[in-house]
Amino acid sequence: MKIIVTGGAGFIGSSVVRQYLEDGVSVVTLDKLTYAANPRINTLFSEFETHRLHKLDIADYDGVQALFKDFQPDAIMHLAAETHVDRSIDGPETFIHTNVNGTFNLLRCALEYWQALSGTRKDAFRFHHVSTDEVYGSLGPEGAFTEASPYQPNSPYSASKAASDHLVRAWHETYGLPVLLTNCSNNYGPWQFPEKLIPLMIVKGLIEAELPVYGNGMNIRDWLYVEDHARALRLVLERGEIGQTYNIGGHEEHTNLDIVERICDALDTARPPETVARRRDLIRFVPDRPGHDQRYAIDAKKMREKLNWMPQESFESGLRKTVEWYLANEDWWSAIAAHNYAGQRLGQSVEKKKITSKT
Repeated sequence: MKIIVTGGAGFIGSSVVRQYLEDGVSVVTLDKLTYAANPRINTLFSEFETHRLHKLDIADYDGVQALFKDFQPDAIMHLAAETHVDRSIDGPETFIHTNVNGTFNLLRCALEYWQALSGTRKDAFRFHHVSTDEVYGSLGPEGAFTEASPYQPNSPYSASKAASDHLVRAWHETYGLPVLLTNCSNNYGPWQFPEKLIPLMIVKGLIEAELPVYGNGMNIRDWLYVEDHARALRLVLERGEIGQTYNIGGHEEHTNLDIVERICDALDTARPPETVARRRDLIRFVPDRPGHDQRYAIDAKKMREKLNWMPQESFESGLRKTVEWYLANEDWWSAIAAHNYAGQRLGQSVEKKKITSKT
């Protein structure tokens, strides 16, 4: 099997790539190598002769078309995306470029490539689009998102992902492109860029800096260990029904405050603090994120019943592994802090910009 993994230098993508390579699959990692790409990506998979890293913007038509022609893939796993909600508030145009225009470009290149195939290769080809539960909006205290939940995105990030989901579905319904869609809950685990909640709190906790918690900390997310997600993605690509959407969740709902407190306690045990009695004393409640969704929860019944998938990690075991990894890889995240992202708050640019017409 030969597969292109877009965004394969990122957090989730690199887990997918690693699993495929360990099973002997030939993989091209197609990645723009932006700030969130793993800085060790050039050496991370160097032991595998079946891996190739291709630096490319997914919105580059000529580049993507040439890669399809050269590599002749059997499938596309599309994970490339701008993903951080706070950054989408500050700079939504980047999210539209990559998540909407980039997905459109991949779809038209994939369609041209697929239409030129024949026989069993054409029948077996798949385009798997990976998305988020945030496209569904915010839940109340009860219930969970299903594959039939209406879309109601509330941030520039989730709106851009919703748009890309609709494009993928349209390319199937209109042109017949054999697509699969997945929407996942919040991922966590090793190698995650430290702008997201769990790695940010681990890193800040280790250096005993203040731990900012948005609002009252009662926003709820469903958490999914990244290796469990990667297994699910591969299973959907292999056995999923063309044109169908599959929701992937960890069945682990926790408030943001609970997450931060668990991290504090785990760090206190592993590395007792020097400047405070306990790391929970570093928690600071800060003004909430604009448009902060209250609760997400995924109903993964379809994954369980149709594809026999369940998470292998509980949140307790997954968080323990994650904390242990960041403790053992201080050189990795400290280099990011020194050269790329120092943990500053983002997403506060909410001033309305004047829109002028040229007509």
